[in-house]
Amino acid sequence: MKVVHPIRDKKQLEAVKTYLRGNNKRDYLLFYVGISSALRISDILRLKVKHVWNGSRPLEFIELNEKKTGKYKRFPITPNLTKAIKEYMKDFPDKRQEDYLFTSRKGINKPISRQYAASMLNEACDMVGIKERFGTHGLRKTWAFFAFKKGISLDYISIALNHNSIAETKRYIGLLQEDLDNLYLEVNL
Repeated sequence: MKVVHPIRDKKQLEAVKTYLRGNNKRDYLLFYVGISSALRISDILRLKVKHVWNGSRPLEFIELNEKKTGKYKRFPITPNLTKAIKEYMKDFPDKRQEDYLFTSRKGINKPISRQYAASMLNEACDMVGIKERFGTHGLRKTWAFFAFKKGISLDYISIALNHNSIAETKRYIGLLQEDLDNLYLEVNL
């Protein structure tokens, strides 16, 4: 399996959002859910409208049992994700509660495929000049990377990702020498 990387630059992250928003609202929302939730793509694709929308407005939380671990997960729908959900639902007012959120154009009420999601994300990253390999798992890694950059404890990030150890989370985020250098500069005793 090839390693994918998080998007580490805020300007590049914004460029991907802008690109996807202009191309396809479904793909834009998928990207937003991914970078806002730390969910695996298998869980993102299983989301139904009822997980994010009560029929007239976004919910406060997304709740589900993770496919891989079977563990219950609940997290708040952030203000930015709320905006993306509203925009999406405005464009698709006929979506029913039991419909998949990220419906494929092929078949009746089927989610898009993992392959499509990966291809779409790679295309978006290519279009904005991101050179590192990015894929569906990069969404989750991007969330973790920016959580770390905001100073969130690796303990909490590890819990959110359902990792078994902080060492696993450090490898996952891909801490760089630059991050270690900045640590020394931050302490500056």
